Amino acid sequence: MSSSTPFKMRLVHLDLKGAPPRVSYLSEVFPLFHALGANGLLIEYEDMFPYEGHLRLLRAKHAYSPSEVTEILRLARLSELEVIPLVQTFGHMEFVLKHAAFAHLREVALFPNTLNPHEAESLALVQAMIDQILELHRDVRWLHIGCDEVYYLGEGETSKQWLQQEQNSHAKLCLSHMQAVASHVLTQHPGITPLVWDDMLRDIPQEQLKASGVPQLVEPVLWDYGADLDVHGKVFLIGKYQECGFQRLWAASAFKGATGASQALPPVEHHIRNHELWLQVAGSGPRDALQGIILTGWQRYDHFSVLCELLPVGIPSLAACLQSLVHGGFAEDVRLRAEHFLGVSSLEITDTVRYVTGWFSPYHRRRKLVHPVMIQHIQPEALSLLSRWNNLVQQLEAALQLVFYPDTIEEWLEENVLPSMQRLQDLLQDLGEAAARQPPPTGPGWDTGQNP
Repeated sequence: MSSSTPFKMRLVHLDLKGAPPRVSYLSEVFPLFHALGANGLLIEYEDMFPYEGHLRLLRAKHAYSPSEVTEILRLARLSELEVIPLVQTFGHMEFVLKHAAFAHLREVALFPNTLNPHEAESLALVQAMIDQILELHRDVRWLHIGCDEVYYLGEGETSKQWLQQEQNSHAKLCLSHMQAVASHVLTQHPGITPLVWDDMLRDIPQEQLKASGVPQLVEPVLWDYGADLDVHGKVFLIGKYQECGFQRLWAASAFKGATGASQALPPVEHHIRNHELWLQVAGSGPRDALQGIILTGWQRYDHFSVLCELLPVGIPSLAACLQSLVHGGFAEDVRLRAEHFLGVSSLEITDTVRYVTGWFSPYHRRRKLVHPVMIQHIQPEALSLLSRWNNLVQQLEAALQLVFYPDTIEEWLEENVLPSMQRLQDLLQDLGEAAARQPPPTGPGWDTGQNP
């Protein structure tokens, strides 16, 4: 592996709160992850973990069994991928707090996303989740405890009363819960270090962070998925965290799942640019300031949102991003390497069809207006495309069955395939009706007033 990368660890994030892959598929992609330059995995189980006892109701319908988790870890070891499990312990707790049995532990009664940090039962709950996860991950060195996007913190009734007391603040409330969870990990599971997402820490005053003791307990993961990442700002933030006493820092980029809640295909150039900027951050700050980078691949924005890009269609983007990290950028030779690994001729995705948007827009379709020559351009292509769609859907469903569970396939087809087929059928119907009208339109002087 090239020595040009400043990131010792390069972890691929598996977000299992949407479209969790079958273990058989993971056995195929783990060797590819390693070949592309990954040496670790961040596995965000959410409801796919086989919780037991009073936590058993958290399991999704197709949750992995304990033996399947063990097999995933074995497959990871075979591909030299170090595993870090992730369990949310503060924000993004929808998969727990949506259940009636735990709804009383919400910070705000109406919203299932944030845990009430004042309840002793809340801490006991996340401690039990942590203990069960680490029981099946005995050899790990890190545990990610989440703590990002803790929305509505301080807006619960108990918090409002607590905040009225002198010297209490939202920052103190956040830090105290983070400290309690991290302390449990360190005392009950020696040798395992907690990681946290850094967004709740960014705006806390430096002295308050330092005095909280949290910098001695956790390692923050600085995340930014933008193609306009502020390099100078990130370097400044690294310096702030180091001065507060954090011993180790991590970065987090994105190879998919960060450009739209319903995004179907990753914009590869966006994600490559994000990684190039993270390389600049690593090269501009103190040497070895960032211990590793997590390439996130979000599958849902939260537990209740739609699916975004599935893992298989994110592989080309992942390949480009990992190879960028390994070789210090995405020059032409690096592009060719990535394409060689994937067995594809190009990572580019382009669309050159302009006739529909230019000459048969919604305006034209409502009025059944179309230039005769455009019928010759649009109709044969649309008919051919519909035929290919029908064949492709059958092939796609068969392929998805090899990777995902039935509920994922049903959701994905209903969200992403069936609407496109319906739009194509509607287009052909509108085109046929427009073509049947006499006399045909001849130019920009159409009398639209005669066409309701």
